[in-house]
Amino acid sequence: MDPKTGDVNAGFLAAHTNFVKIAKENQAKLLFLGDSITAGWGGKKDIWTAAFGQYNPANFGIGGDRTQHVLWRILNGELDGFTPKTVVIMIGTNNSGSDPAEGIASGVVKIVETFRQKTPATKVLLLAVFPRGEKPNPSREKLKAVNAQISKLDDGKNVFFLDIGDKFLEPDGSISKDTMHDFLHLTNKGYQIWADAIAPSLAKLMQ
Repeated sequence: MDPKTGDVNAGFLAAHTNFVKIAKENQAKLLFLGDSITAGWGGKKDIWTAAFGQYNPANFGIGGDRTQHVLWRILNGELDGFTPKTVVIMIGTNNSGSDPAEGIASGVVKIVETFRQKTPATKVLLLAVFPRGEKPNPSREKLKAVNAQISKLDDGKNVFFLDIGDKFLEPDGSISKDTMHDFLHLTNKGYQIWADAIAPSLAKLMQ
């Protein structure tokens, strides 16, 4: 929703409507839920198919989404009748400019709790929010605090927390344009890193 006009973003609504349709079909066994970083898989079909094709995956990523957008989506149809075996959740970076770490973390907690309530049979692979910015910066520190809090959701049974953030960093702690072209959104190399990093966890959760 546009904070100035109160209008609902047409692109957001169209994507949401499509996701509700996919949910009702209940064919996907693996779901990715998040913002533009998740939505970006749509442009990496080769990596996506090679890494996840066997799981019949669905991508519910929308550019610009904050925790509150994702929460609204899953409360308004995107999980209705949908029972994926596993969901991969990564959300919160778009909150980092305005919200305190505690607020961002509480939003992620609410998303995971809501997901568990609506689809209790689905395993949750909760990813730490990826680092952002070319070099260490306050936003990264805030997101580290968020990740420390949401890591406590890991119960070893239904919710599994995984922090792969360091895999995107150079030895000096910087982020290369080879991995994130704008130090936030992933390149082909970045998506391959992501795919490889979660493959072992998914292999276990999708059994």
